[in-house]
Amino acid sequence: MADKTLDVCGEVCPMPVLRTKRALEEMKAGKTLEVIVDYPPSKENVRRLALSEGNEVLEVKEEGNLIKILIRKR
Repeated sequence: MADKTLDVCGEVCPMPVLRTKRALEEMKAGKTLEVIVDYPPSKENVRRLALSEGNEVLEVKEEGNLIKILIRKR
């Protein structure tokens, strides 16, 4: 279970990435953020952002049209 969920369905890049970055900046280390996207390029872009900032991508799960990305803040 994530500590915080960010639903950016209906948004296209760069908004999911920018909103994910902002959400992670507001979180404490060790907390988890679930990002839900429905725009396929966002899956890789959000994952790349999380890793480039030193965070850990715990899971990427596709459920129908939705993609859920679980990130642990470092």
